[in-house]
Amino acid sequence: MAGIRRSAGAVSALVLVLVALTAGCLQTAGGPAAAGTPSGSAAASPSAGYGAVFLGRGDCASRARDFGEVPCASERAAARVLARYGGRSSTGPACPAPTDFVLHISEGHSSADEDGDGDVGQGYACMRNLLPPHPGDPGGGGGPHTLVGDCVYTAAEGQVKETACDGSGDHRPEFTVASARAEKAQCPKSTALYVHLGGDMAVGCARRV
Repeated sequence: MAGIRRSAGAVSALVLVLVALTAGCLQTAGGPAAAGTPSGSAAASPSAGYGAVFLGRGDCASRARDFGEVPCASERAAARVLARYGGRSSTGPACPAPTDFVLHISEGHSSADEDGDGDVGQGYACMRNLLPPHPGDPGGGGGPHTLVGDCVYTAAEGQVKETACDGSGDHRPEFTVASARAEKAQCPKSTALYVHLGGDMAVGCARRV
């Protein structure tokens, strides 16, 4: 279920934000595959909801010390919800490609809600910044997906993570994902690294920068 509806009153929910800098699984040319790991996280305290669904699709969130739902016309609005799903992001639907970061929402309690049980269901919201930067865009250095046009650096033996292609990140880009293919054998001979992208075109063919 995408969210819990309420009739009136403030909705409080503990929101945990995971800025997903997904690197994915990779394999160097002729080398073993290894799983990449997301990095970067922060916590947010209970917030009040304004819509029928807490941080439902199209709603906006502030980003100061904490994340909270605010009207999109508010000067405090910083990001918009592209999609909202119930359950855990690790087992639920994938966020849209333009997603900059993912908000993980835990169960909370409200003073009033539709069925009176006071619950805001566990779920996650796929967020897009209202203004640049957009780390989820190709080359932006972040987001929950690795895309064609993204750059990566070697984080550990057999493991890469995303970084901004323009060099503005903490790490210098070493490879760029030049194309996507269904199988490794379909990548160009010049491919120096295979990066797991997911989906039907799951193999990213990366070349050295």
